[in-house]
Amino acid sequence: MSVLHGPRVSLRSRRDEDLDPFAALNADRRVMEHFPQVLTREESAAMIGRMQAGIDSRGWGNWALEVDRRCIGFVGLSVPAFDAHFIPCTEVGWRLAFDAWVRRYATEAARLALAYGFAAAGLAEIVSFTALRNGRSRAVMRRIGMSHAPADDFDHPRLPGHPLQRHVRDRLRRTNWRS
Repeated sequence: MSVLHGPRVSLRSRRDEDLDPFAALNADRRVMEHFPQVLTREESAAMIGRMQAGIDSRGWGNWALEVDRRCIGFVGLSVPAFDAHFIPCTEVGWRLAFDAWVRRYATEAARLALAYGFAAAGLAEIVSFTALRNGRSRAVMRRIGMSHAPADDFDHPRLPGHPLQRHVRDRLRRTNWRS
């Protein structure tokens, strides 16, 4: 994969200059409201390394999200590494800088990632999950055509006893996908 282009967004591999904006969004409490904690610059750098390693090994992963030649976050596909009733699976996910919210960049970019996952990677199903109270991400999940069944909800095993422990999981099968 080189670059995925939408009308307003691009998904691409990481560049060195992505660290500063990525570290800034991971340190923003508004962006990280539905995560257990903000991340340090070093943790953000390590996360970038893991994301790029996934792209390098599989050909797909969590890509840098670029708008107007500026990295505003990430959107892409990943393989979750925890135990749950639906693992193994492939997840579509996103994280955007606060000033990029409400412009539907996540929706546009997630659709690009889904198209790549179903058409190029040949995936049969892609899931997405988030904390139960994360209404913004749940709205993106609906806009990209995912379906939700309450029986699919789960307690995230890495958050025992935490207020964010309860998660919703939505899914989309290739047979139901419309590009």
